[in-house]
Amino acid sequence: MMSDSGSDEDVNRLTAEEGGSTESVRKGCDPLVSTQRSKLQQRRAKLNQQINRELLLRTGAENLYRVSSNQKVLETVALELSFVNSNLQLLKEELEELNSTMNVYQTESETVNVPMIPLGLKETKEIDLTVPLQDFISEHYGEDSSLYLNEIHEFMELRQAMRTPTRNDSGQELLMEYYNQLYFLDQRFYSPHRTLGIHFHWYDSLTGVPSVQRALAFEKGSVLFNIGALHTQIGARQDRSTLTGSQNAIDAFQRAAGAFLYLQENFSHAPSLDMSSSALSMLVRLMVAQVQECVCEKVILNVQDNNLNVLLQAAQEAARVSDVYSLVLQAMSVPLLKDYVPFSWISMVQVKTHHFRALAHYYTAVALCDCSGMRYDDEDDEGREIKALIQIHTRCPDKLNLQDPEDKRRLGKAHLRKAIIRHEEALRLHGVCKMLRKMDILQEVLSRAHARSLEKYSDIDQEDDFCEVAEAPEIQSHTQQKPDIKTPDFSALRVTDIFHRLVTHTHTHTLFQRLIVTLQNRVTFISVVQGPLTVFSARSRWQRHHVCLVRGETGLGLTLRGDSPVLVAGVLLGGCAAEAGIREGDYIIAINGVDCRWAEHAEVVHALKSCTERGLELDVITLQTHEIERRTILSSTGDKETQSCGSRKQGRDYERSSWNWSWRSGGVRKRLGSNFNLSFGNFREGESMY
Repeated sequence: MMSDSGSDEDVNRLTAEEGGSTESVRKGCDPLVSTQRSKLQQRRAKLNQQINRELLLRTGAENLYRVSSNQKVLETVALELSFVNSNLQLLKEELEELNSTMNVYQTESETVNVPMIPLGLKETKEIDLTVPLQDFISEHYGEDSSLYLNEIHEFMELRQAMRTPTRNDSGQELLMEYYNQLYFLDQRFYSPHRTLGIHFHWYDSLTGVPSVQRALAFEKGSVLFNIGALHTQIGARQDRSTLTGSQNAIDAFQRAAGAFLYLQENFSHAPSLDMSSSALSMLVRLMVAQVQECVCEKVILNVQDNNLNVLLQAAQEAARVSDVYSLVLQAMSVPLLKDYVPFSWISMVQVKTHHFRALAHYYTAVALCDCSGMRYDDEDDEGREIKALIQIHTRCPDKLNLQDPEDKRRLGKAHLRKAIIRHEEALRLHGVCKMLRKMDILQEVLSRAHARSLEKYSDIDQEDDFCEVAEAPEIQSHTQQKPDIKTPDFSALRVTDIFHRLVTHTHTHTLFQRLIVTLQNRVTFISVVQGPLTVFSARSRWQRHHVCLVRGETGLGLTLRGDSPVLVAGVLLGGCAAEAGIREGDYIIAINGVDCRWAEHAEVVHALKSCTERGLELDVITLQTHEIERRTILSSTGDKETQSCGSRKQGRDYERSSWNWSWRSGGVRKRLGSNFNLSFGNFREGESMY
């Protein structure tokens, strides 16, 4: 088997051999490395394109069939539809077989382990963002859009790179980097008043059916799905014959479960079935079951034939794995998913349910038979051991005295009979599925476990044993390590806004800070930018005013707060600023023609204090949302004093305005959590009157 994914050196080497530049290869991307997984992904992408073509043909034929009244045309179209449907069925079966190919995602270790179920990544089409983003920059920001071609191309290169991530931590960082950049793209270019007209094409990860939406939430959800899917592939490739490999696999599957659960809770109206609530719920259960399986394997690594406690713990862990896979099977059997989930997945889950139930009975039998001749230092030790043997069963064994070694042997023999029956059922289910029959590793694991139970049964079987236990009780499932679903940590990777130069000219500024908020009883990172992005974003619409300000006897008559840009926090009634037309809540963006959108508080104050007798020329902006709210307050208040108080209150409320981060899908908005406040004046809490 070929390597899991090429290293950065391999990528650079292959690029150099083809005469390309190594600088064009982004870390975490493997478009040139021909591993089995990349070949599998290329075949999946080709099948997706063929399915999309056949779907378009079927749609056209169905439309023609509905509008045509000519009988001959109807017969021809009906025949064409039958061919198209047949081709679609064949392509979907081929894609299902491709998605069932789990061997290429497994570890290369010589130690035999039960294969895990990984997910393939969602495929997407390449899109050109140049024209839509340039148009928005020109129309909304009034900037020369040709100055931002490098940023646009950098963002497009990042999106192209994240389509083929490597199966390691670098690939995960690449997906997380793009996901975090989508936040800035949303703030910069997605306005509630207009649409960019960008269509995001993504294919269903299992059926290949295409979905197209203009909502950026669809792009976010698809990338988040790939983050979870990539974790499943990383978990499947770990060498679980060691404690370190098992722990790495546990961590990967827990992170995959967290990504799918986060997507399920925060994404509604899924356009594709793989991101529907029922499918994501099933995937979360599947990941939790695989975590539990890895925990069981860690315990089995420490099993010793003469250690009763470890044997009983292994039996209970195996029973726990069998129980959680039974829940996965129920989730796969719901009407919406019954014909959607690959048959090989269902067969694999059934095989594991019986296999681990058989292991639970086997280790219980070993504990009963191999530890029956142990000598105890005192009666208390023996009493605790007998109590443990009784409590491991769901019911007390009938008519048996577990202090008697012979009764222990008979009960162990009954457990071995159950183990053998379960092993045989697992082998039968394995033989029914064509895809599982191709998995030699799974066949070897099942055969070894079956042979081991048969050998143990023959060792303890006696010819003159005429008194046998009719049926052994089931094993009480229990685990020492419950799965900890890990929500994606978006703060783990800090990124810089690619379009940070927008509305900043040549000035520099810190563009973002970390803000930890409690969201649905979990800690989630949301990137929050300070300064002009809170004002000069796609969601803000403003009016620009040019005023002339002359100092009077009482000064300029205004109160300033904050930095970048400086906010007019208050205006003195009857003062110079009020007479010039400056309003509470305005932002000063230029003084005497000098841009000060990124200026510090002290710089603006110094410029205002240099006011001469001729006065100052100020450029200020008024957010339209604030202007509407201000008029509403003024219209609902009678006298001037109340108007002034209301205006100041509105200014303070405006400073504490908060953003609601929403996923938008199909025109429907769903909030991810509660509002959080970020004051525009948190750079400088005090106000200064000038």
